[in-house]
Amino acid sequence: MDRLKIVFAVFILVSAALSARLLLLIKDDEIAAVSAGKGYYTVRSSCEYGGIYDCNMNPLVNYGDKYEAVVIPNSDSAVKIIPYIMDRETYYRGVMGNLPFLCRVSPESEILKDSVIIFRSKLRTDSSQLAPHIIGYTSENTGVYGLEKAFDSLLRSESSYSAASVGVDALGNVLGGIESEISYAEPVKSGVVTTLDKNIQQICENAAGKFSLKRGAIVVMDVKTGEIKSVVSCPDFDTTDISASLNDPDSPFINRAFSAYSVGSIFKLVTASAALEQGISPEYSYICTGSADVSGQVFNCHKWGGHGEIDMCSAMVESCNTYFIALSEYLDKEKYIETASALGFGKSTALCDGMVSASGNLQTMSDIEIPAERANMSFGQGMLTATPLQICRMTSAIANDGVICEPSLVKGTIDSEGNIEYLPVTAGKRVISCTTARKLKVFMQKTVKAENSMSKPDRTSAGGKTSTAQTGNFDISGSEIMNCWFTGYFPVYSPKYAVTILSEGGKSGNMAAGPIFKEIADNIYMYEKSLTVK
Repeated sequence: MDRLKIVFAVFILVSAALSARLLLLIKDDEIAAVSAGKGYYTVRSSCEYGGIYDCNMNPLVNYGDKYEAVVIPNSDSAVKIIPYIMDRETYYRGVMGNLPFLCRVSPESEILKDSVIIFRSKLRTDSSQLAPHIIGYTSENTGVYGLEKAFDSLLRSESSYSAASVGVDALGNVLGGIESEISYAEPVKSGVVTTLDKNIQQICENAAGKFSLKRGAIVVMDVKTGEIKSVVSCPDFDTTDISASLNDPDSPFINRAFSAYSVGSIFKLVTASAALEQGISPEYSYICTGSADVSGQVFNCHKWGGHGEIDMCSAMVESCNTYFIALSEYLDKEKYIETASALGFGKSTALCDGMVSASGNLQTMSDIEIPAERANMSFGQGMLTATPLQICRMTSAIANDGVICEPSLVKGTIDSEGNIEYLPVTAGKRVISCTTARKLKVFMQKTVKAENSMSKPDRTSAGGKTSTAQTGNFDISGSEIMNCWFTGYFPVYSPKYAVTILSEGGKSGNMAAGPIFKEIADNIYMYEKSLTVK
């Protein structure tokens, strides 16, 4: 019995010793873990991803700075940062716990950088984002619209962030005396280079705002290359608050620049092209009486009583419907359709993966076998529809002496080393003769110089054409809603840019779209002049 007591006592002593040793080992492991970094709590700044740039390598995203502070609850830093907090909800929620957290702060917070960890990262986008319909937006760090979606795998192939690791105990309490480990974000070099010009895009968006373009679009294109320099679609949306636009009746997510609409009188340029290409003289005259009877269907000219005797140039300047109805009767129907098709009508344009401009609708040979439909087509009505991009491309071809270029939006991509791989450039194609194009340009120049023109720039010279297209839709007052257009190019003697404006609603293309063209042409001229001065 005594022997059993002795064995039991020894067992208790050995167990106690082992337990004490185990506790000591556990404590040593905790200390070792903390010192080895395994007992750190890490907070990371917002990720930075590949950039999107304009044609001059100006950033279209990642161009603003975002400041975030690492806040440690129950510390001096938590008090010092209060005057600079921008997200008070996050701050108050965070200080109720034990763990370090990130909180958005103002740029002035950098004066505390010796005592508070401040991270500065690039802001992907904000509410003033340029070209939101082109740039697009992300959700949960994935591109879901625009270039963000089209190049998602490239733009998200690299990421960079700043991080701070703070020592904590098993309960999550910050351990004093253990220095935080901090790493700062490295620049992300990969990205996409667009054809957009940031300054021209800003000029166009300013013009849309100045003239209250509620629903419509603006496209600017380099006539020599087909490069798209600006795309505006109104209304736009806030890339930082997508939900705010979901129920907007004006459908801000529709890119109107790539959507098809009734065209109207702009198409008279195509009818004139076909006539000139088929050998009809611009001197061909017609007496406009104010209406024309086509197989029993009466078509009215916009001028009551008619224009009297006019030739092709005067008919373009005055936008006489009945002249072009009469002119179309002399055209070879097949060649007429071929001319319109060559100028880009009835064809969609793929600008990048998932971003395609609509094809619109071009009448077929069988359509214009019907006299009334041929008459409609001659001045851009009936079944005909086209996008602002298509109209701008057609205008570019005329300005470029009959050579049409494929529209492009992306110049190239940038790899992780910062090397740019440029996409192949498609050569322009002649679609109308130089002689025809130059006659059309004279018509367009005289249109802009007309006495009632509201599109004539003050600082440069231009040619253009207005359009007021019937839609068949009516507002609550019973008035028909018109698609008002202006398309033009400048300068006259060495055309560089084509500009097309669409305004859904309004009284006429001259009043609704003409002044926007004038504003854009004058401001692009001044912008380019400032570059030559430098």
